[in-house]
Amino acid sequence: MKHILLPTDFSENAWNAISYAIQLFKNDTCTFHILNTYEQIIYRSEYVTGTSPQQIVMDKLQKESLGRLEEINHKIQTTFGQNIKHTFKTYSKVDKLLPCIKLFVLKNNINLVIMGTKGSTGATEVLFGSNTVHVFKEVKCPVIAIPSGYTYAKPKNILIPNDLEVDFNSLQMKSLQDILKNNNAILNTLFVSNKMDLTQEQTWSKSLLESLFKASNFRFQIVNYNSINEAIKEFQNKTDIEMLAMVNNKHNFLENLFFKNKIDQIGSHLKVPFMVIPASR
Repeated sequence: MKHILLPTDFSENAWNAISYAIQLFKNDTCTFHILNTYEQIIYRSEYVTGTSPQQIVMDKLQKESLGRLEEINHKIQTTFGQNIKHTFKTYSKVDKLLPCIKLFVLKNNINLVIMGTKGSTGATEVLFGSNTVHVFKEVKCPVIAIPSGYTYAKPKNILIPNDLEVDFNSLQMKSLQDILKNNNAILNTLFVSNKMDLTQEQTWSKSLLESLFKASNFRFQIVNYNSINEAIKEFQNKTDIEMLAMVNNKHNFLENLFFKNKIDQIGSHLKVPFMVIPASR
């Protein structure tokens, strides 16, 4: 059974991610954990007299969170009907989003996190909100971010550009393997480099990648680009893709892509779900 975490702030983008997850795994036995977090309200003690206004506010926030989670449950049932393979659990937590997700993933054996790219206050010109970026960087399980307004499409072509400088982890690749298998999808692997020859280490990584996806329709290409963004854009000009996947080799590939370049540079042409796979667990 898969355990999938669906964080929500009750925005349309968050609902879109929930909707995507249900459709993507409609034929899989899954428990979907729908999580809403809200933060503690702190008042300075010298201003508090009688009944604590902090407790009043927190009770109100909890009641609102639980009520809106119940509304999501109802919306799921009315939109998708009953699926005996799917179980839904809801959680309302007083915590910051990132530490709550990290702890939840560890305690509940979560296989995959699916979330929106930004919340209800996200600026339209920014692809990834700060919460999403931090989840990509720090949560130790695969994460799929769903672009705002994305309409579900069955994954037929998945693109995974990389530099072959990562020790691929079979456990962390399981979610991608399942998506490929269940959708009979093609995995298009791009080695992006301004050098056309592979080092010995890169050749070994390529062989490992091929062995992990030997049961899938696996295609490997070497492309000569100085910019990963250019390689992704050029590939999409030639081939429709329904998902982009990358391995978070923290101190090299993904770190350069996200945290040393502006995120909106890749966002300007990324209109499909984006899967980030941690290199190790």
